[in-house]
Formats: sequence, structure tokens, C-alpha cells
Amino acid sequence: MTETARPDEIEVIAPNFKRRLSGVTATIARLVPLQARMIGIRATGPGLPADVPHMPLWQCLSLPRSRDGRPVWRVWHARRNVEMLAGLVLRGLFRRRLRLVFTSASQRHHTGWTRLLLNRMDAVIATSKATESYLSVPATVILHGIDTDRFAPAADRAALRARLGLPAEARIVGCIGRIRAQKGTDVFVDAMIEVARDRPDVIGVVLGRATAKHRDFLAGLKDRVAQAGLSDRILFPEEVPVDRVADWYAALDLFIAPQRWEGFGLTPLEAMACGVPVIATTVGAFPELLAQGTTGTLIAPGDAQQMAEAAAAYLDDPDRLAREGAAGRAHVLNRFRIEDEARAIVGVYRRLLEQA
Repeated sequence: MTETARPDEIEVIAPNFKRRLSGVTATIARLVPLQARMIGIRATGPGLPADVPHMPLWQCLSLPRSRDGRPVWRVWHARRNVEMLAGLVLRGLFRRRLRLVFTSASQRHHTGWTRLLLNRMDAVIATSKATESYLSVPATVILHGIDTDRFAPAADRAALRARLGLPAEARIVGCIGRIRAQKGTDVFVDAMIEVARDRPDVIGVVLGRATAKHRDFLAGLKDRVAQAGLSDRILFPEEVPVDRVADWYAALDLFIAPQRWEGFGLTPLEAMACGVPVIATTVGAFPELLAQGTTGTLIAPGDAQQMAEAAAAYLDDPDRLAREGAAGRAHVLNRFRIEDEARAIVGVYRRLLEQA
């Protein structure tokens, strides 16, 4: 086991061919530093944090093809079509000894081009059983995990709330993520208007970013809240840096994931890891992440009335909030630690290398 690997020790290459931050880039940034303690792995490509073990792309062409007279094989782990294609080019045109892996996170039927690429992979990983059902090739299901040290219950929630500018004694319900119709932010707002109207100590928090084309959507939500006379209790804080998001989860009494559509969706895991029960829609991997009735509740997407009723049932039952919050933390520790995800993926790498 090594913290990082010298070029002649590299066994796995994780390409990242997108400069802008995306879910795929964030996944690579979370996993590769952990995997570097288990196997010789380097990421390649732009847009990655400095602490991610990295190599320039050109170096892929100069890595040794043999050692002590024996062929050396490596794994190329793609997460985008262009990265699958690059692996095929490296293996076919440049004669690199590569075993090709692709991780699929989408829940939609693939184009003919994607299916053609998938058929050339040596192994495919699906991030959920729902994702696996859309694949035309065999896949290993490995669910995402999270950093349970970073996402953890607050030692002093009153002090944390004071630091975030939130009332210490309020019952606070949060929705965290990108602000857009696909993410169901409007459904959350409508549900919170209904819940907060009769509960003067309830606060709703919408935390996230609205890109340029969704700013009118955000403005409309704020107008809706203002018309309900709840601008002081349904809040839209400024987006916070990634390393501060965990604090906002830990400050909540209840988390709602209101998505109309989702590929996977980490937010329920992040909330549960912070000891917060979750209401989530039946999209993405959410049904595979929650333990229904134990760590949270699943509802239909797009149904603000059902969401409001589910939220009210939690907020009016403090014992249930505490019970399911504690169960959620235990559930994540038992099944969704990022170390377990990293180890499972490394297991796929090792099987391919042993077959080479």
C-alpha cells in the first residue's frame, strides 16, 4: 500500500476530461486519494484538486510496457464516453496494455454510440441497481459512499446554528443542491409554505446554486414565498463553499430531497450521516439509500401535498426525528462509507489485473 505511486508503480489511471466541476470530477477527487492507499493509481486531466495523485496525460504513452521481461498491464477507469474512447485509442492505436473499466451513473437508455463503447469495456460498474437495469452489458453494482468523518452530527447544534445565523430553538427543514425544476426545488418551497403557515417555529432552508438559465426560476420561488408572507422563515442563503456544506446538514432537524429526476443523488446519505432523517422522492438511487420507515420516508416526485404531510408528521413527533436520525447515522456507517466504495472499486481493478 502506498500513499502515491511512482510512474513504474502505476496500476490504474483515472482520466478526467472535463475542466469544469461536475459530479464525475467530484467523484474522482473523493475516491482517488483513498484508493492511492490501496493500489498504485493516478488521475489524469484538468480540473482536479492539488491533493489528488496526478500524472500528465502524455505520460500514459511513456509508462513501461514490461518489467523484468514480463508484460505490465494497467486499468483505465473511464466515467465519460470520451474517456472510454480515449482508452480504446490508447489500447488499439498506441498498443498500451490496458484493461478498460467504465462507471455508469445515468438512468436512461443509452445511444447506439454509447452501447458500442460499452461493449468494448472489460468491466462495467453501475452506481445503483436502477442504473444497472438500463445497461445492455453485465455490470457490478457499487453504490456511492461518503466521508462519514466530514459528514457527522454536530457536537453542539445550538452553537453551530448561531454560527450559521439560524435560530437555536427552531425546527429547521432543509433542501440542499442545485436550484432548478428538475431538482424539485419548487415542490419543496410549496410544501414548506404549507407546513410553515401553521407552525411559527418552523424554518425552511433552500441552499444551493442557480445557474444563469435558472435565475428566473429562483426569483419566482422567492416571490412565491414573499406572497405567502414567509420570507423571514423560508430562507435562501448564499451558496457556501463545498467544505462548509456539512455544517448546514448538521444544523437541520429534517432533510428533504425533492427531485423530479436524479441520476444517483448523494444528499440523503450526507443528511443521514449527520444524524438527520430524510424525506426523498422515489427517483435515482434514493429507494436504495433509505431504509423506509427506519431512516426516512419515500414519496412520489412532484407531489407537494404529500411532501407537506410527510414533513408535518416528522416535525410534530420529536421522538421520531431523534430515533430516525440516529438510525440514519448508523445506516450510513454500516453501508455507505466512502472507504467501502473505494475498496470495492479497487477489487474490480485487482480482478482485471489478475486476469491480464
